[in-house]
Amino acid sequence: MQADIQPDYKQLTVTCSCGNRFDTRSTHPQAQIKLEVCSICHPVYTGKQNRLDGGGQVSKFRARYMRPG
Repeated sequence: MQADIQPDYKQLTVTCSCGNRFDTRSTHPQAQIKLEVCSICHPVYTGKQNRLDGGGQVSKFRARYMRPG
């Protein structure tokens, strides 16, 4: 086995735009990673997800592409 072929596995800090910070380990070359969305502020995890109204999409498709009759 060759020596010194593995990348450095070091500790780094991850910072989210919501202010959440946590430490992890990675081979990323920088000592800090900045995120836009994390599990604390992501809409799926917080329950504040906006659902699109899909009820009218099928009728719009049929009106546009289907022939009557």
